Amino acid sequence: MKKQYVLLLLCVWSQIALAQTIQGFTSKSTQDQLALETQFDAKLKKENLDEWMQFMAAEPHYVGTEYGKMNAEWMKEQFESWGYDVEIDEYQVLFPYPKLRLLELTAPTAFKAALSPEPIAEDKYTQQGEALLPSYNAFSTDGDVTAELVFVNYGVPKDYEELEKLGIDVKGKIVIAKYYGSWRGIKPKLAAEKGAIGCIIYSDPADDGYVQGDVYPEGAFKPETGVQRGSVMDMPLYPGDVLTPGYGATKNAKRLDRKEAPTITKIPVLPISYADAQPFLEALNGPVAPSDWRGGLPITYHIGPGPAKVHLKLEFDWQLKPAYNVIAKLKGAVYPEEWVMRGNHHDAWVHGASDPVSGMVALMEEARAVGELAKAGQKPKRTIVYCAWDAEEPGLIGSTEWVEDHQEVLKEKAVVYINTDGNGRGFLGVGGSHTLETMVKEIAGSIEDPQTGVSLVERRAAAAKVANRDTDFRLSALGSGSDYTPFIQHTGIPSLNLGFGGESSGGEYHTIFDTYSHYTRFKDPGFDYGITLAKTAGHITLRMANADILPFEMKAWYKTVSEYMDEVTETTEAMRKQAEKQQQLVAENAYVIAADPKDNLKAPEAEKDIPYLDFSPLQNALASVKTSVHDFSKTDLTSLSASKQKMVNAKLKDLEKALLSESGLPRRPWFKHQIYAPGFYTGYGVKTLPGVREAIEQKNFEEAQEQIEKLAKTLTAFKGKLDEIVKMG
Repeated sequence: MKKQYVLLLLCVWSQIALAQTIQGFTSKSTQDQLALETQFDAKLKKENLDEWMQFMAAEPHYVGTEYGKMNAEWMKEQFESWGYDVEIDEYQVLFPYPKLRLLELTAPTAFKAALSPEPIAEDKYTQQGEALLPSYNAFSTDGDVTAELVFVNYGVPKDYEELEKLGIDVKGKIVIAKYYGSWRGIKPKLAAEKGAIGCIIYSDPADDGYVQGDVYPEGAFKPETGVQRGSVMDMPLYPGDVLTPGYGATKNAKRLDRKEAPTITKIPVLPISYADAQPFLEALNGPVAPSDWRGGLPITYHIGPGPAKVHLKLEFDWQLKPAYNVIAKLKGAVYPEEWVMRGNHHDAWVHGASDPVSGMVALMEEARAVGELAKAGQKPKRTIVYCAWDAEEPGLIGSTEWVEDHQEVLKEKAVVYINTDGNGRGFLGVGGSHTLETMVKEIAGSIEDPQTGVSLVERRAAAAKVANRDTDFRLSALGSGSDYTPFIQHTGIPSLNLGFGGESSGGEYHTIFDTYSHYTRFKDPGFDYGITLAKTAGHITLRMANADILPFEMKAWYKTVSEYMDEVTETTEAMRKQAEKQQQLVAENAYVIAADPKDNLKAPEAEKDIPYLDFSPLQNALASVKTSVHDFSKTDLTSLSASKQKMVNAKLKDLEKALLSESGLPRRPWFKHQIYAPGFYTGYGVKTLPGVREAIEQKNFEEAQEQIEKLAKTLTAFKGKLDEIVKMG
């Protein structure tokens, strides 16, 4: 009797296991998929990541270098050995190289910035001399300017509001701003709009130097001569090659005259170290900087202007350089015309062990294991396309040019794009299309954190709980800053961006110190999180490739978009209350009476009234979408016949495209997605419902009303596409 009871329990447990399903799979295909993922995990080897990083990050490999080309050709050979059909797609892109960099203090004392980092005796990679790319900001314009200096904190809009209160104008001046606070390209962009004629960006030790921890080589943080390179291209207008906006930079492409390219900065800009910055900041007088402006240097931070006077001279070699994208395809066994795309860039500012090689080697190990499974007869249902992008660092150029050059085939075939970049130790971070949130949560809940033994979801939730934040597993919204941008925001392909971090902070970003030696000591010793990234991204890739029904889920999407809607309405109301309060204070002369007379603060003018916007078109559209989302969630599409599943998947594949507008966002039509975009003054930082939100924030209320109605039409079109799928169920 006991034996029969045990057998009965085993039978029940077996049936429960068979009844378990994952998003997009039937009970039977769920079991097959989970077994496949177990086999995939068993094939991953940490030593491959270590070996490949040593090779790829051995020498500088920025755009146009021989080592960058060699890396591309080497990766092509690896993918081919794993069973992929591989090609290298080459584009000719504008890449400025610094010919002359001069920064000097001419008054009240003389000082010439060294503009050269000190190599580290313990790190051979930092001792490669002239092979190391000089520190500069790509797509700064040429210039030769001399003017008084003004310290502008992080150089973001709120900092200029503070300067205005102090009666300080940067017109005709050179500004010096700290890194962080915003994407670097916003600093010269905003400075130029305010009338400045030059911009210096420095790394303050309070942000990533000795204030944060021991500096390299004792610790991970930035030494005093370290400089962050980086692009200052105006990517919120459009990323990619500055001379070929909206189309591929092929050999014979028609190109803009460089002087007409709108994404090159209007003023010269140069990054410097905190060792070079200190004499310039010490020479400033004027008001003492507000407490939240002060950094970690052993000085009193003054704003200026003057008496510090600065001479900045920059010249660049504006040449077309080859960018090499490696495209590796593994043909699907059932749906070869549906593409699951997976990418990471391979170019770096110098050695780039962390950014981007740590992500690139994880992708390669993932691809190797998938290839082995295919050779053993377990081919994916859909075609998997692995991409190694070039020229990401100067402005997402390689991926953008490839997407612009292949827009029609991508619209026809691409199902999803899955992106990684630099990787470290710590917590899983994922952003992307919220239709993919449920699938990602399922996967993250099944993968173990290598340090704690709990799931990635559980560890992230514990950290959120300790910090008194929402513990729900949610995807963040995508702004910009990596190669997903042209896929989701220009072409409407559902996208994800993922990686680990939070316990691997340092000051190596875009410096000569981002080396194999630094990475293996401080970022991910042993490559435990590199393998975990390969597992996580690999499971996502395999599920998208093998799902019976593409695993898009609408409840999380609807909840998220509804929250965005609430935010914009609440923002408008908060602005109205703030304006009314400010008007009253101005009327009472309160600002003048309350201020310290010695500060000579400028009394603000009364703000204009905030009108009442009509959000009803958007609210009605969203309410209508809710009904369709409910119907979709009740429909079991996995029970359909194979032929109907194929038809449903074709519709699902195009669903995100319904969220595009061909006319794009105001003043930047390249960005077509109506739910996610980088902010016009945030750069990498996302603006959700961007047309509406940014018009409100910029107090352009006529445009805000237009964008409300435009977004309502977009959501109505999305509802129509969703209803078509429901009717097929």
